[in-house]
Amino acid sequence: MEEPRIAVTIAGNDSDGSAGMPADLHSFYARGVYGMGLMTAAVAGNTKGIFAQEVMPITFIQKQFEALNDDFKISATKTGMLANQAVIDCVADNLLKYDMGPIVIDPVIITKHGATLLDEHAYQTFLTRLVPLATIITPNFYEQEKLTGAHMDSEQAIIAGAKKLQGMGAKNVLMKGKHDGQQASVRDYLLLANGTSEWLTRPYVATSRVNGTGDTLSAVITAELAKGATLLDSVRIAKHFTYEAIAHPIAVGEKFGPINHQKAQSLLNNQK
Repeated sequence: MEEPRIAVTIAGNDSDGSAGMPADLHSFYARGVYGMGLMTAAVAGNTKGIFAQEVMPITFIQKQFEALNDDFKISATKTGMLANQAVIDCVADNLLKYDMGPIVIDPVIITKHGATLLDEHAYQTFLTRLVPLATIITPNFYEQEKLTGAHMDSEQAIIAGAKKLQGMGAKNVLMKGKHDGQQASVRDYLLLANGTSEWLTRPYVATSRVNGTGDTLSAVITAELAKGATLLDSVRIAKHFTYEAIAHPIAVGEKFGPINHQKAQSLLNNQK
């Protein structure tokens, strides 16, 4: 009997399936690992907006950690929306307690539009307790500026920012490029624990259907690490997969729709 690799996402559930835990699970499935979801929060929303949200009780989050680790060998884990200080503390405590494989930290502290998602106490807890646990951290443009306290206005600033994040405890850092519609391409900067680095570039795609883009990128990295791939190969695959998912939009909902995981995987299969 085949025993699949297992990846876990610790994240919020988006009811429309476009982002958060659903996007992570779509990505895990597409990349051939068995995905599990440890829910921290849930939102009621669609492609037009978010209309309600609830944070899971800490006792419930704790019980999910215990249940999963009692029965499964987890090969890799990623974090997404953690909502508040109490949730972050609970997640950090359990990631220290259990061996859940490499840890991919998708900060989810500021949206790709610049909206802040954590209060200052929760943010400071994130810095001190979660960043040092990261096998890799994947901040977006606004999160990079918040985390480093610097403007990401040049390649030199991005490189310096990645080094600063390593100094804060993250072993590897992926600085995701800004999506502002003014550029021909999106460039991400990867700094590895051994000091080597790489710029990853794909064409910019002008579309409003980008919900779950950051979730997908970090989730594919998680899936590849679960399968035993190197960090560099995992990031390269994730960058390519995410680009193809954005470049082939699907008509789900009226406004800010999801990206196309199925098409991305079929294209990667054909390119083997």
